[in-house]
Amino acid sequence: MAQNDIGIDLGTTSVIIYMEGKGIVLNEPTVVAVDTHTGDVLEVGEKAYQMIGRTPARITAVRPLKDGVISDYKLTREMVKRFVTKVSATQMIKPRVAVCVPASITGIESDAAKEAVVAAGARKVYLIDEPIAAAIGSGLDIMQPSGIIVLDIGGGTSDIAVISLGGKVQSASVKIAGNTLDREIVRHLRTQYHLLVGEKSAELLKRQVACADKELDFCAQTEVKGRSLDTGLPVRQKVTTQDLYEPVCACIEELTNAVHRVLERTPPELSGDIYEHGLLLTGGGALLRGLDSYMSRQLKIKVRISDEPINCVAIGTGKSIDLQDKLETGFTDVTPRPGHR
Repeated sequence: MAQNDIGIDLGTTSVIIYMEGKGIVLNEPTVVAVDTHTGDVLEVGEKAYQMIGRTPARITAVRPLKDGVISDYKLTREMVKRFVTKVSATQMIKPRVAVCVPASITGIESDAAKEAVVAAGARKVYLIDEPIAAAIGSGLDIMQPSGIIVLDIGGGTSDIAVISLGGKVQSASVKIAGNTLDREIVRHLRTQYHLLVGEKSAELLKRQVACADKELDFCAQTEVKGRSLDTGLPVRQKVTTQDLYEPVCACIEELTNAVHRVLERTPPELSGDIYEHGLLLTGGGALLRGLDSYMSRQLKIKVRISDEPINCVAIGTGKSIDLQDKLETGFTDVTPRPGHR
């Protein structure tokens, strides 16, 4: 991999960029702050994220990706351009850029991702499926003739793939992921306590209090600030692990069922390998407390979390450029032809 090659994990929640020899060089929220009067982009990333819920009427903080794909091409292009410029501003040669995408991405969605990166100054562009990138970034040898199953839980989508001999054998993409959990926590608190909280508060509850496995000996609590739907006034509410079992377990059960369906379609020759090696969890959602033990019990296989669950997709995306001739599926050169628009 050349020193100026870049791997981008273009996620619904965050953008992570990896460069060979430097490692992770950027990890910022996928947020753009826009002046609604002029349409100008004011800030991107962390500075824009700090504006969520706190901006005056003329400024809005927008997430330009939804469910793992680009929903606002113009804002995504500007955000990616600023991020790539930030990490490669001193380089004279335009970089080759690999971008990870959901396994079920459509042609239109992949074109949007490609054009956003080309506008940022890439000389060549590659797309790689998230679970393939996650496996590479976790240090797995995906070229071996044995089955590996990966579940990458991002912000907008969760991608599942059985991988063997450098390609996908079976895969699926479901819209049950980190943001789904946040929304369900918000909905549950609204129903249970008539309390309205923001996405930052829901995410904090998910990280500090929530647990996916009722059989774990874990119980935590914290106070969350929000607005009472009864009085319209600011209030504090104590929330415990038990309070969040209902919204969390409903999502995790659906996600486990999706993995089960992929396993049912897997050739029996590879099923034995998967039983031996187990399921690899990657992505920020893999850090949900008790998720590994719950899935292991339900699927009857070993489940382990990647050593770098948040960064492994970006790392694998960057490293995939050197493996492009060996990857059978899930990796595509989408560089526009000269003169092609």
